[in-house]
Amino acid sequence: MLNFKGMRFPIDVILVCIRWYAAYPLSYRHLEEMMEERGVSVDHSTINRWAIRFLPLIEKMARKHKRPVGGSWRMDETYIKVKGFWKYLYRAVDKQGRTVDFLLTAKRDMAAAKRFFDKAMGANGDPDKVAMDKSGANKAAMDAINAGRAMPILVRQVKYLNNIVEQDYRAIKRVTRPMLNFKSFRSAGSVLAGIELMHMIRKGQFAIDGVEAMSFADQFFALAGIVRPV
Repeated sequence: MLNFKGMRFPIDVILVCIRWYAAYPLSYRHLEEMMEERGVSVDHSTINRWAIRFLPLIEKMARKHKRPVGGSWRMDETYIKVKGFWKYLYRAVDKQGRTVDFLLTAKRDMAAAKRFFDKAMGANGDPDKVAMDKSGANKAAMDAINAGRAMPILVRQVKYLNNIVEQDYRAIKRVTRPMLNFKSFRSAGSVLAGIELMHMIRKGQFAIDGVEAMSFADQFFALAGIVRPV
């Protein structure tokens, strides 16, 4: 359960603001103006603090409701600018396009790729096969994982197989584009967790009671453990 103790704004105001930020291509100043029009005076820096604090917690809570993914993964990484420098967002989807997992890293190397695979497999189980591009670092990470396995995971380095994950990046980049430049690695990781969460909600990846009748907003509130006000 999220701890909103000490917050001077109602829970639903906090959740509406951070959901909008994670779901749509908006800046914190856009949200400040939008809330002002609704009679709520909240500074953009306050919304920023809410996003950094609560989005990763909600994404973590949501994981226990995530539906299983398939055993055929497509893995790739993309660039995310943090404080003027490029960082790397590792992601994988299954062949149906469902998000497997994601990880923001400071470097793009074998160690970073292995951290991603370890996280993804720890949360989703081991895949039967992984498709990736011709990256030597990503292949080396899988070779290291396979070295300790009786039954190795099949690795396919065929670029066209990765079209699904490359197309899936567009939904993430569409939301991050107005953010221009994350000010810290922590804030980038926190906000990206929220963006990935909203993307998974849109793809129907969560098993919640009554989900068929729920809007995306209702699902977000439910995953946060809050009954959305009518």
